[in-house]
This record gives sequence, structure tokens and C-alpha cells, in this order.
Amino acid sequence: MTSVPYSPADHIAVRRVGGIAASPDGRWLAVAVQRLDRDGVKYLSDLWKVPTDGSAAVQLTRGETKDAAPCFRHDGALGFLSNRQPNEIKPDEDAEKRMQVWLLPAEGGEPRQLTDEPLGVEGFRFAARADRMVLFAPVLAGVAHEKQRETASERAKKGTSARNFRTQPVRHWDHWLHQNPDRANTHLIVCDAQGGQRKDLTPDATTELAIEAELDIAADGLRALTLWRVPGEDRMDDHHLMVFDLEAGTHRLLPQGGSVSTGNARFAPDGRAIAAVREKRTREHVVRPTLTLFDDAGHAREVAKTWDRWPHIWGWSADGRDLLVTADDEGIVPVFSVRASSGEVTPLTPRANGGGHNDVVALPQGGFACIRSTTLDAPECYVHDGKPGSATTPLARLSGFKPASDWAEIESITTTSTDGTAVQSWITRPKSARGGKSPVLLWIHGGPIGMSGDAWHWRWNPLLAVAQGYTVVQPNPRGSTGFGQDFIQGIWGNVWGGQCFEDIMAVTDALEARPDVDASRIMAMGGSFGGYMTNWLGTQTQRFRCLVTHASIVTMANFTGVTDHPGYWYFAMGSENPYEDPLAFDRYAPMRHIAKWKTPALVIHGEQDYRCPVGEGLMLFEALQYHGVDSELMVFPDENHWVLKPKNVVAWYENILRFVATYMK
Repeated sequence: MTSVPYSPADHIAVRRVGGIAASPDGRWLAVAVQRLDRDGVKYLSDLWKVPTDGSAAVQLTRGETKDAAPCFRHDGALGFLSNRQPNEIKPDEDAEKRMQVWLLPAEGGEPRQLTDEPLGVEGFRFAARADRMVLFAPVLAGVAHEKQRETASERAKKGTSARNFRTQPVRHWDHWLHQNPDRANTHLIVCDAQGGQRKDLTPDATTELAIEAELDIAADGLRALTLWRVPGEDRMDDHHLMVFDLEAGTHRLLPQGGSVSTGNARFAPDGRAIAAVREKRTREHVVRPTLTLFDDAGHAREVAKTWDRWPHIWGWSADGRDLLVTADDEGIVPVFSVRASSGEVTPLTPRANGGGHNDVVALPQGGFACIRSTTLDAPECYVHDGKPGSATTPLARLSGFKPASDWAEIESITTTSTDGTAVQSWITRPKSARGGKSPVLLWIHGGPIGMSGDAWHWRWNPLLAVAQGYTVVQPNPRGSTGFGQDFIQGIWGNVWGGQCFEDIMAVTDALEARPDVDASRIMAMGGSFGGYMTNWLGTQTQRFRCLVTHASIVTMANFTGVTDHPGYWYFAMGSENPYEDPLAFDRYAPMRHIAKWKTPALVIHGEQDYRCPVGEGLMLFEALQYHGVDSELMVFPDENHWVLKPKNVVAWYENILRFVATYMK
């Protein structure tokens, strides 16, 4: 059997570097690194010490536990979340599921447990210069703190599983929400930095912190903030900034109006200003995230209003003059600085170096640390001096991955679509294919608002196919981020099968004309929206040898009532809904045209996928079987929209590669 340079088994064995914090003196980073357990069935996580001068890394924690989310205390001690158990206490049956805040002393030694929240800790932050900590924890209403764990266990064993609802949403991603008063809700807790003097800041909270809440605390420990979920008039959630005065014990919502969501918020180093990203919703136009600064009084000021990108705030520079942000930008994800006073945007990482950057943290001596990756190299720690155009400097390698540049190469191409618009794509291919014609896998990204970039991807990694001799092409059709607001607008409303489809076919035309492509062997695949578009291709053309569709949808009207956030679906469809004219609403539904599908297909779905429920995949498979299309179904009963468990990841890649090989001979 011929060996390949990178296999599914190799892929799950790569250590996953992510989640970093800079020590108060900036001399080292605490880095969370996931690794495969001995049986290869789950990921564990350790903390590593990575000096910012490039010297050797040192492992700080180890064991059969998950140590993650590092955050430094003001005295240099390192806090982190862990499901480890104290040696002197016999763990109960749910102990492994609960994370608590643990602390590594600044002078070294063994970690000690800092919190003992009865139902665990969901997230925490230390104040950088004060003796204070805030955290998220689930709390049962009306139950004494010391009775929380016992009551929760008793209710789980003997209580009903019924969940009653009066409003949407009722599910999120892969789990049911609840509006029952006897179930726990997330609360915001404040403590001193030793875990004492605990106080619940939101004793009456119900579902306000239920979905993707955020948390930050000012460096002086005087204020904290979180996102506060408020049902909007358009049946979507508005997220407001809730600011807590930790001295006075008061709180207030910052004003923002309706159909607006604010998030990604960070206190300035002096604790006075807050930077956030704000989105105003309308049915007619896709949202345009804007950088917004709030002063002490809560007054908002937009900055960089003419910057045609979608920013993500990681924090402030050490001197408080600039925001450190990333944004999708024509196929890569650079780091930018945005001057708070003027809104001037400056690229910091050079475009020529490509790659994707995340987990950006300011260093007190200036510059920043980050996690950087490319398509050919797994995520690792880097530092940057903060000067525009300077290259990032690699630190100790923790992933164990040898860069694929010895056997694979990547190229950016641009294709002119049917309306004259440029469409960028990435081509990753084996170097061994030079001078010949290779078969092509066309991978369509999800979203649809998103981007295929020159960055590492754990779920859809092209190197697994490139290692088998295929060329992988990842287009950025209409709706992709990083190419301007007008380009994103091209997917907004009930137009999914329109210009985006034309863009993908234009890329296919260009591929067939290339001398290094075997035009008779091109297949298409995608997940989520990419799965939808793969289904649409199946009903509109027979040019592809086979199709692989993961976590897809085949209906538009029926999908409305079963997806986890139907309010967003109405919004994404613009001014249309499925009730006034279901046939018109379904004009781009693949199921309406299913009789035209002739191409062999592999349908994949996770049963716990509530974003694109498994019924869509089952419906597609049955329709293909009914019409005599050569088709297979692969279901993961224990996975959601993503396939995450190591053994399942291997099965996912192996089955796709087997199916593709069958029809690409």
C-alpha cells in the first residue's frame, strides 16, 4: 500500500494550539494546547509556557484533564479553567463535566482550585491591576448556594425532561434551550482574586445570558461588562452592552435602539472607554459591522466608518491608542491597528506573507503575540513588533506538524464571473502533479457569509485530499467576506441559487480550461451553505463526476420552521417569508428540482445538528434513492453541524476520500 504524506490519522494527532495569554511582564505566553488522549477518542488540553524571546517552551500542566482558557492575575499567577479534581475529594459522577478556575502560583508549584461553583464555571476574567475576578456560572433560581449541586443532581435524576416555551428560539446549535424556572441559567458572578467574597451580580437573570454571552473586566477592577440578550421586535435577539459598576453594585444597559446588536466588546487599558462591534439590521441589506467606541457616559462614536471590511476586535494596544483587530481581506486574515482617535486603519502583518491570524494579545513592551497559520502549516504562536509591514516571528512549535510545503503548494487565482465581477479562489495541489493534469475537488465554503482563506482548517482541511493526489479548489463566490460590502450583498435575500451559482460555474469553466487540470475529473462538495450549493449544482448541471453534501438543506420553506433560529432565516431571506407564497419562496430550493439530479452523491449529516437539521439530509437521500440516483447516506448520531470527535473525523475523511476515488477514476 502506497503511503501518503498526510492521512486522517495524522490529522487528528496534530496538537491544536489556541488560546493564549501574555504574562504581565510580557516575557512569556501561557498557551492552551489540545492533544489526543491515549485511546484516540477525545481531546485533552495542557498549558504551556512559551517565552516571547523564542527560547524553548515548557509544559506547565499535564494529565488526563482539560486545562484551558489561561488568564493572568495581577500578581503574575496564572488562572485557567480545568475539570481536574482535588486529590483530597472523591469526585461525584458529574465532576468531570464541571470546569472550575484553578491557579498556578507565580513562583511555581502545583495548581490549586480557586473556585467551587456548584454547577461549574463557563468563563472568567481577572482584572489586570486589581484584586478582582468575574465569571459566568449556571445558577438554579431560588436555591441556596450550598444546595445547588445536590438539587441539580436530584432534579436530573427524578425530575421531568419537559421544556416549555413561549417564544423562539427553542434550540441553539446542538442543544435545547429552556424557559423553565426550575432549570439553571447563566449568571454573572464577582469575587476577589482569591475566589472569595462571592456576589451574584445578576440574581434575577433568566435567558439573558443564555446564548454566546461575552465577558470583560476593566484593568482597575471597577467595571465589568457582558452582552445582555433582549428579544427584538423583528423576532431576532438584540444584544446590548450591560455595564456593571462593581463598587456601587449597580448596572446599566448602554442605549442603542432597536434591531441593533453589539458585541466583541473590550475595555481600554485605562478602563474608561469600551470598544465594540455594532450591527444595525434591515431586511433589505446585509448587516455592516462597525467599530464603535463608548465613553464613560455610554455615548457611542463610530470609527473607521469607510473601512469596507468586517472587523473582529481582539483588544487594545498596550498604550491604549489603537485597537488590534483582524478582518477577512481578499482571502487572508491580517492583523490591523485602528487608531481610536481618528479611525485610521493600518495593516500590521504583510499581505505578501498571507496566512490567518487570531488570538491576538498586546504585549506590554509593545507589539503583540498571536496564533498564525496557513493552508500548509498548522496554527502556532508568533510575535510581532507592532511596526506596519514587519513579519511575524515564530516562537516554539507546539503542534508537532511538519509544514506541508515540501509536498504541496498553494496559489491564488481570479476568475471573471458572468456579470464581470472578479471571483478569487485558492488552489492547493500536490507538487508531484507539476507538468501533468490532476483531478479537482471543488470545495464550497459555508455561511454563506464567510471566506475560504489561506489558513489552517481543522474540519475542511484540503491537505487530506492533496495528499491523495487531488487538486483542491476553494472559491470565494458572492456572499464571501473580505471583498467588500457589495460583494456580500450579492447573497442577501432569497437569491441563493442566483449569482453565487454563476460565480461557481465561472470558476469551474476556468478550471476546465487550465492545462494542469483533468477537465473530465472534477467533483464538488461543501458543508452547510456549501452543502446547499452542492445540492443546487446537482439539480442544475451534470458537469461534476460526483457530489458530497454535508449538513446541507434542500428546502427553503420547510427549513424555516425547523432551524434553530428561524428569526434569522426570515432576516436572511430579505422581505420574503414562506407563508404568503410558498412556491415562490422555494424557487431556489433544490428539492423543487430534484428530478433533474443525476450525479452520484454522498449525503452526510449529524443527528444533533439543529442549525441544518438531519431531516434535510434524510429528505435528500430518500429523494435521490426514489429517483434512482447512485447515492449513499452517512449519519453521525452523536455529532452536530460539525464532526468533532477524533474517531468520527477519521471516518468522515476516509469515507469522503473513498467515495470520491470511486467516481473519479
